[in-house]
Amino acid sequence: MESMLNKLKSTVTKVTADVTSAVMGNPVTREFEVGRHIASGGPGLCWRIYNGTKKSTKQEVAVFVFDKKTIDKYQKFEKDQIVDSLKKGVQQLTRLRHPRLLTVQHPLEESRDCLAFCTEPVFASLANVLGQWENLPCPMPNDIKEYKLYDVETKYGLLQISEGLSFLHGGVKMVHGNLCPENVILNKSGAWKIMGFDFSISTINPSDAEPKYTCKEWEPNLPPLCLPNPEYLAPEYILSVSCDSASDMYSLGVVVHAVFNEGKPVFQVNKHDIFKSFSRQLDQLSSISPTVLNKIPEEVREHVKMLLSITPNVRPDADQMTKIPFFDDVGAVTLQYFDSLFQRDNLQKSQFYKSLPKVLPKLPKRVVVYRILPALTSEFVNPDMVPFVLPNVLLIAEECTKEEYVRLIMPDLTPVFKQQEPVQVHTHILLIFLQKMDLLLTKTPSEEIKNSVLPMVYRALEAPSVQIQELCLNIIPTFANLIDYPSMKNSLIPRVKSACLQTSSLAVRVNSLVCLGKILEYLDKWFVIDEILPFLQQIPSREPAVLMGILGIYKCTFSHKKLGIPKEHLATKSLPHLVSLSIDNNLNLNQFNSFMAVIRDMLSRMEAEHKTKLEQLHSMQEQQRWPLHLNHPILSVTKYRMLLVNGNIDDIFGSAGASGRENGSAAAPEKQRLAKEQEQAAKLRNQQPLAPQSIKPAHNSNAKTKDLTSSLLNSMTSLSAMSLANTARPAPAHGAAAISTFPSAGPMMGSMGGPVSNGFNAPMGFQAGAMGMRPPGPGLYGGMATATSTPNFGALPQSQGPIGQTNKAPDLSALDSLFTPNQTKVTLNQMGPKAGPGPGAANAPWLNQFQSAQNAQTQVQGAAGAMGGVPSGFGMQANPFFSPQNFSQPANLNQSGIKHSASVNNDLKDLFG
Repeated sequence: MESMLNKLKSTVTKVTADVTSAVMGNPVTREFEVGRHIASGGPGLCWRIYNGTKKSTKQEVAVFVFDKKTIDKYQKFEKDQIVDSLKKGVQQLTRLRHPRLLTVQHPLEESRDCLAFCTEPVFASLANVLGQWENLPCPMPNDIKEYKLYDVETKYGLLQISEGLSFLHGGVKMVHGNLCPENVILNKSGAWKIMGFDFSISTINPSDAEPKYTCKEWEPNLPPLCLPNPEYLAPEYILSVSCDSASDMYSLGVVVHAVFNEGKPVFQVNKHDIFKSFSRQLDQLSSISPTVLNKIPEEVREHVKMLLSITPNVRPDADQMTKIPFFDDVGAVTLQYFDSLFQRDNLQKSQFYKSLPKVLPKLPKRVVVYRILPALTSEFVNPDMVPFVLPNVLLIAEECTKEEYVRLIMPDLTPVFKQQEPVQVHTHILLIFLQKMDLLLTKTPSEEIKNSVLPMVYRALEAPSVQIQELCLNIIPTFANLIDYPSMKNSLIPRVKSACLQTSSLAVRVNSLVCLGKILEYLDKWFVIDEILPFLQQIPSREPAVLMGILGIYKCTFSHKKLGIPKEHLATKSLPHLVSLSIDNNLNLNQFNSFMAVIRDMLSRMEAEHKTKLEQLHSMQEQQRWPLHLNHPILSVTKYRMLLVNGNIDDIFGSAGASGRENGSAAAPEKQRLAKEQEQAAKLRNQQPLAPQSIKPAHNSNAKTKDLTSSLLNSMTSLSAMSLANTARPAPAHGAAAISTFPSAGPMMGSMGGPVSNGFNAPMGFQAGAMGMRPPGPGLYGGMATATSTPNFGALPQSQGPIGQTNKAPDLSALDSLFTPNQTKVTLNQMGPKAGPGPGAANAPWLNQFQSAQNAQTQVQGAAGAMGGVPSGFGMQANPFFSPQNFSQPANLNQSGIKHSASVNNDLKDLFG
């Protein structure tokens, strides 16, 4: 890598040194900046051609430099002859002005080391293009090395030389004297220009109709640069020392042969014995072989044969050559017309530009880009011609690369973007640009898009012409993906909305809605919800096309994967608006069905989303309320409490306890609390019965007290097994209806959350908090229970539930003395559920307290769903956010105020298919 950099550095340094030494001290460098060496031309290719720029105007030029060091081998008088000959040629060229002659921008300047002058920008000489690479830079430029002439370039180039000779012979009565590929220059646009007037001969009788020319005798001892190229000279020039305009025509014939034969002339000349060579050449020309001209196109072959005639009078003149059918090629005629445009009026130009798009595809890209494009862009200074020229320029831009577009087209196109006068021309320009907007946004740099292209689109949306607005709205979706998001959000969308609200054209309003619907996918979800959907409620008109456009935007937003409408917006804004629009009298049956289909889809999704949310919330609440072990599907509250007294803690937790330990000891605090309660229960079992003490009853006799004490002592063992001392019992989960079956004045009711006495044991508390129950609402047990599992009282060993338990209740007859003689004795068995068929069972709410946990869970979930779900009567009237008068049609609006357009039909197909 370092060696490559060093090599590049040495090359650049060498080239810079060569350029500096070549023009050092020359006055040309005062006004022009000399660039790199690009080509060579002139007699013997002695002129080095450099590209350059004028310092004051930055105008591009070509700098021709002749280094005097190349002739150091000659004697001083020979050097002087060479320099004088070269100076004569440049001075003659400077005096002549014609489109077919090389244009001199700065006259010849001489310094001690070189000669230099400046011309129009140059590509290379025809000799370089045909393979003569003397005096070219090293390494060889690839653009010259790989250059191949197209047929249209060859034809038009030869036509240009013929026109140049016609000017010289007929206009200034001059013979060029050295017409050869070295003295034909291809400028940067590809035009062929004549130079090298070192040996030109002017007529000696300018006033006479028949010009007469005198030429010098050939002097073989002169340096080659002091003599014309003998291979392109007419035979009479050498053999009879005579010349006229026909001599140049012979030279033209040899040039035509060289163009079609890779730069080779008709005959090779021995410069050391020039006279013998020309004598032999005369014999060959008198009977020219067909093989000599076989590579020349057939349509021009006979003309070339005539040009090479040994008799000057047989040769056609330059004016006749410009009119031969060979040059009637469509490409050559097109290029010729461009060169004569300055002579045409606007009407002729407009007709030509209209037909040009048919011709451009037939021409080579290089010819179009470097020859036709500069002529087209030069017409931008004429506002009346811009609408005719612009389509051709954009057509050429399609075939250019992005780099070519930025370098060759965009600098001339930028002022056209901003052109606004005259108004009619501005309208045509907008239409043309809108049709090619994808091209502009693809190849124009982003900075220039913001500064020039998008402002033009904004002007089109605000234009007074309905046609332009409609076209712009139709085209915007085609290039919406190329517009940066900030520009679309802050500039484009507000103008589309404004066009929709302020227009009096139905077509513009509908196209605005269709445009918004098509570009929704390029917008952000919340921007659509905050800016687009509220805008729909501001649209004043209620034509069916407008209503369907509004529905289309709602449908696209609702169904698009990236967008979507939240259920809150659906419930409060979208659905009320759509429902109000759906009953508009202007809609037909199919349109109404379209509205209802979207409304039903919205309702279904809103219901599904909200129901899912409520179910998830319900599940989370239940997981927080119930301990881990109580979620076990088999373990009931009663079994849990019995195991607490008699069993092992691991039996209580089971797999749930193991799962809790695996999950990071989620049940550890509960387990510790239960272990403490089990320890207290064990102490109670091991405690000796207390001796009976005399108790002074308040209302009962001593005998009753004694009998009661004795019965309690005898039944301690069985009672201790049933003890629920200090153990929380969950409240029933069936609501007020189930709780109301308890006697209101009985001892089991108590205050809410306080201990409830069953009349037999120590007071036991039904603590709602122990099971994660929600505190009831106002009133006694007035709240709705939301637990997912209900305590299964049917699992109590002393009761016989409706599912057929066979356990017998313990004998508690010793407690009968607790009741007064007038009270009916009720055993615990009698307090159990009485399972019986028929409807009477359903009327006993007490039975619900002893149903299975699974049934109770189903009932609780059903109650929760009834309260949390959507009411069956949901609709517009049930929605508090809907107010029909907010969406009604304004009183002063009627259809007559809207201009209908035929283009409205089928505008909504993209949205509804």
